[in-house]
Amino acid sequence: MAKLKLGVIVGSNRKESINRKLAQALTKLGGDAFEATFIQIDDLPMYNQDNEIPVPAAVARLKAAVEASDALLFVTPEYNRSIPPVLKNAIDSGARPWGKSSWPDKPGAIIGTSGSAVSTAAVQQHLRSVLGNLGVNLVGGEAYIQFKPELIDDSGDITDASVKAFLQAFVDKFAAFANKLAA
Repeated sequence: MAKLKLGVIVGSNRKESINRKLAQALTKLGGDAFEATFIQIDDLPMYNQDNEIPVPAAVARLKAAVEASDALLFVTPEYNRSIPPVLKNAIDSGARPWGKSSWPDKPGAIIGTSGSAVSTAAVQQHLRSVLGNLGVNLVGGEAYIQFKPELIDDSGDITDASVKAFLQAFVDKFAAFANKLAA
């Protein structure tokens, strides 16, 4: 079976983002099922309906990358118990102009990490609401990863066997879901 084109969207624009590290580790775990491309969102202009037509070049690039993806993986921190502004801006930009949303019918998955045990619970719920409204078909289940400095080594591998097994199961479930929708 051919690999699915996976668009990976990281909801943090920090240079040393732990969510980017998690996203990179997940793409390694899903290497047999997905050909991953990280979709840049940190250079998008702040969404403004006055600037929809024509869409700015960075927004056109985002929309094209989303549309070229067979599935989408959102890996995000939680800001103030909700969606980080850079991610919400990307979602809004990709949904416009009216009638030209890039999101509908894409299989998607949401995951995130922080130092907290419940890490990204609130943002995942908010994203489910927003992305579901935009027509993204989200795989069921939730995944909260408590980040510790030694969790991901310098090669981008998960070092904790139980966390690695959990994340492999998450990736495998998402791959099966995305393949089923693609069929």
